[in-house]
Amino acid sequence: QITTVSGNEFLLQSDIDFLILDWFHAIKNAIDRLPKERSCTSRNLEFKLRRSSSIELLNSLDTESKEPKPEHRKSLIFRLNYSASDTNDRNRVKSRLKKFISRRPSLKTLQEKGLIKDQIFGSHLHLVCEHEKSAVPQFVRLCINAVEKRGLEVDGIYRVSGNLATIQKLRFVVNQEEKLNLDDSQWEDIHVVTGALKMFFRELPEPLFPYCFFEQFVEAIKIQDNASRIKSIRNLVKKLPRPNYDTMKILFEHLKKIAAKESVNLMSTQSLGIVFGPTLLRPEKETGNMAVHMLYQNQIVELMLSEYSKIFGSEED
Repeated sequence: QITTVSGNEFLLQSDIDFLILDWFHAIKNAIDRLPKERSCTSRNLEFKLRRSSSIELLNSLDTESKEPKPEHRKSLIFRLNYSASDTNDRNRVKSRLKKFISRRPSLKTLQEKGLIKDQIFGSHLHLVCEHEKSAVPQFVRLCINAVEKRGLEVDGIYRVSGNLATIQKLRFVVNQEEKLNLDDSQWEDIHVVTGALKMFFRELPEPLFPYCFFEQFVEAIKIQDNASRIKSIRNLVKKLPRPNYDTMKILFEHLKKIAAKESVNLMSTQSLGIVFGPTLLRPEKETGNMAVHMLYQNQIVELMLSEYSKIFGSEED
């Protein structure tokens, strides 16, 4: 995250350390080439290198002092110092970075020691629910409530992409903070909220429809008789692990409300199937039948939305 003195914010993200380092050098060299009267102001920026394990490498560029500002001391884990004339330190920096990374404890070790908290994005669904002591992840509920409050009639809801940098910022906030207020002005674009919700489901280590159920759902959607097809899908849904079933039920109930506003938001059950099929349902190993699988994925979601009451209703319904 780059924050300039004028208040502009930029988020650059990658899991590749040396790519991030290349970005850092490019930005630093651009600053060094600025006229002297502008460089002092321009160098007062904060550049945080973020890794997927949430460890931050903080570089403070301050021409007046090489000491980190007091408010940065607590979050300072690793520091690289540069001077305006030092342009040949790339190898030294790489060496120090390699040594730091090689000494870095694993994510599991840090979690066991309580140094970093469990992540929401990228964690197994049942672990998130166990940690929160809930049937459905709180983040999923918050996003659904926000969309139903101010997004049901938005054209292309869930199809239109939100600003990726803002979505990543929301992802970071969710992983780092206990409380989240989606009514905050920085999340006013509802497409950012829907984008983050889709990202949450995409990043589950195992999809909402578990891998072991994939072929069974595909075989069920192939059944020609509609009543038998619905019954087969219903029976499979009832066999899902409880966190998957509860989360799926609340999500599909929400998407059904989206489809009910199709005349305004232009999102039919077919459109929602196209958007959510590959996100919620995918094989553990991709094969040459990706196009065919995608067709079935879309059809499964579409059917479950169209026949929601029969699939998720009680046995007496």
